[in-house]
Order: sequence, then C-alpha cells, then structure tokens
Amino acid sequence: MSATDPAEVELLVASDHREILSGPTAPAALDRLPRHPVRQGLGHSLIANRKALTGMIILALFVAVALLAPILAPGNPSTITSLGAQPPSAEHLLGTTPKGQDVLALTMWGARSSLLVGFVVGFAATFIGLLVGLSSAYLGGRADNSLSLLTNVFLLIPGLPLLVILAAFLPTGMTTVMLVLTFTGWAGSARVLRSQALSIRGKDFVAAAIVTGERAGWIMFREILPNMASIVMITLIGSVIFGIGAQAGLEFLGLGDVSVVSWGTNLYWASNDGALMSGTWWAFVPSGAAIALVAFALALINYGVDEVTNPRLRSTRRQRSSRRAALAPATPQEVNR
Repeated sequence: MSATDPAEVELLVASDHREILSGPTAPAALDRLPRHPVRQGLGHSLIANRKALTGMIILALFVAVALLAPILAPGNPSTITSLGAQPPSAEHLLGTTPKGQDVLALTMWGARSSLLVGFVVGFAATFIGLLVGLSSAYLGGRADNSLSLLTNVFLLIPGLPLLVILAAFLPTGMTTVMLVLTFTGWAGSARVLRSQALSIRGKDFVAAAIVTGERAGWIMFREILPNMASIVMITLIGSVIFGIGAQAGLEFLGLGDVSVVSWGTNLYWASNDGALMSGTWWAFVPSGAAIALVAFALALINYGVDEVTNPRLRSTRRQRSSRRAALAPATPQEVNR
C-alpha cells in the first residue's frame, strides 16, 4: 500500500479494539501508533531491552578482556620490578604498584580468575538450588520437610563467618574457594526456586502428567522447569554476582591463594602495601571498579530479564510508549499528508 493510497487500513490500537480508518489520514495515523511486535524469544527480547543490552555489552567487554589477557598483556603480571609505585602515564596507563607491577596487566589477568570463579559458583549454586527446590516442591511430605529444614539451617547460619572458617581450615586454592562459595550459596536459590515450583506444581498440566503415569524426573524437568526459565535465569545472575563479590572478599582478607592474580588478590596486595595510606589510589581503584562494573552489568541484565518476563512490567512499558506516541508532536511529513 503506497503512502497516498486512500484505501481502508486496519489498525490494532493499544486498547486491543480494532478501528477502521479510511481516507488519506490513515497512513499518518498508522505511523503515529506504537507498533507492538509479535511475541518473540527471550534472547531477542533481551537484545531489544536497553538495560539488558547495555549489561550484556559491558559483560562481553570484560569477558573479551579476560580471554585476550595473554595477548594484550603477555608475560607474568606478578613479576616484581624496580619501577616502584608510579602514577598512570602513557607507558603504564593505570600506573604501577609499589612492587613495580603494571596495574592494567594485573586487572586484565585478574578478570580471568574472578569471572571464572563467579560463573562456576553461580552455575553450581543455582544447579544445587534447582535440584533441592524442584524435589522439595514436587515430592512434598517428608521429603519437602527434610529439604526445607536443611535449606533453613543453611539460611540461618551466618554466611561470612562460615566462609571465613571454611576457607581458613581448608587448603588454599581456587578450587577450595569455588567449593566453599557453592556450599554456602545454594540455600537462597533453593528457597526462591521451591516457591516458584510450588505454584506450578498445582497446575492442571502437571496433574495431567501425573495421571498419565509420567516419571517424577520427567515431570520436574520437562513440565515444571520450562515454566521457571525466567526465575532460574534471575537466580543464576544473582548467584554469579555473589560468587564474584564473595571471592573478592575472601581474598581481600587473605583467605584465598594470594599467589593467583585476581581482583580480590589485587585489593589484598594494595592493602598490604599501604596503598590507601600512601595515596597510590591507582593500585586498588581499577580492581574495585572492575568488580563494581561487572556487578552493575549483571544487575542490568537481571532488570532486563525481569522486565521482559514480568507481564505487569511489560504492560506498564507498553502504556508508557503509547502515551509518548500519543503526545508526540506531528512531523512535517504527517502534516503534509
């Protein structure tokens, strides 16, 4: 249909009622109305969401820096030199530590272990929480009581003291940090996922699957789990944030392997060298800013997932876009039509 075609144009307005506009004003009205695309996959919806897209771009940059660290900053970043603490310059963009180590190289290499620990802990804690939550919600009875009691015990135990005790008495190393953080971080995920699974457990399609004789594992992972995709993803993102922050906290306290370059050990050595007292801010600001930016990026993705999957937030966004489109002034092209 051309821009000057006077034929009738059928328009779907925001109130979900159909109106027929005819005459030469129909194309202009068509351009002014907000267009709501058909329902698409979660990935496409996240890309279309500004918050989620911004978060994914920031996170992708950090992942790329972590993967390319051996190329961008070859050599051992922990090597001690005679340069001493130097402020940022053209030769050392983020300066050097009191030991003469390049801060930019330490930050890039630190992204490798910090992101690795964060994502491993996030996936492991979410997986354990998912198993416990699904089993507790579906099986019910004594199994539900036992698993709920176990979850409540882990939730009631203070997290930081338990982390400190476990990390202090176990052998140092990245594997130990991952195990300790997973051991202390799954309970919150289990509680959230159990609540969501309980609400789905009472649906008719689950009852129909039980009546037809489907196995418990099939029902949990093929009937209930697909309907929990959004909450599982949100829980995963939260667990990754917990993993990165908790690892940095443990290593800052000296309870990790300080010989491994990570954002937490960078902060530990900066504190140990008296960077704050001596005013060498460049020794600790980059690693702290990197942790904050990654957490910010994951939080943006989390908000985006919530907006895409929450019907109330979707309807609110549509109403706002409809109001903006209705209040927007007419363009010269529309006036000429």
